[in-house]
Amino acid sequence: MAIKLLHAAPATSDTEQPVPRWALRVAYALPWLLLPSCLWRLPFAFHFDMGQLNDAPVSPLWITIPYVFGLSVITELVALLSIGLVRGWGEVVPNWVPVIGGRPVPTMAAVVPAVIGGLLMTAISVWMVLAWVGVFDRTAYENGWWQALAMVCITPIALWGPIVLALANAYHLRRHPTRGQRMPS
Repeated sequence: MAIKLLHAAPATSDTEQPVPRWALRVAYALPWLLLPSCLWRLPFAFHFDMGQLNDAPVSPLWITIPYVFGLSVITELVALLSIGLVRGWGEVVPNWVPVIGGRPVPTMAAVVPAVIGGLLMTAISVWMVLAWVGVFDRTAYENGWWQALAMVCITPIALWGPIVLALANAYHLRRHPTRGQRMPS
């Protein structure tokens, strides 16, 4: 018996219109893309500075542990929520949800928060890139190895905003094609 480590991509038959293959792949890749950043920040919960030179006062552990772990969990949950832009549960509320289960999701109820979040994350990404090229002050590190590790772990966040914007656009076009045109896959 063969062990399946990776599942096959889900069928797009649970949506009204076919989902472009790129959108399906990108939506499922987004949580994995953000995982290095979430793992990078976990040592900060225990006051391990990951090579950063920082003179800021240290908060007590009872504050930093839930804050840092919560931030990582929320990051991954929001990334997983973007999968709704390519799946049927982003078009019709699942039946197990009380009161509104089975009702169609208004297109703008998904597109507006996705666009706002995508624009916000894009702005943060631009600020982050400008800090790295020296336009703004950036965090100092003990040596180049710590800085390289930080950049490898944190840089994928810069793609989060543009990816969500692209997924929101594909979702909107798929839900409201112009004059009966179908979106190419």
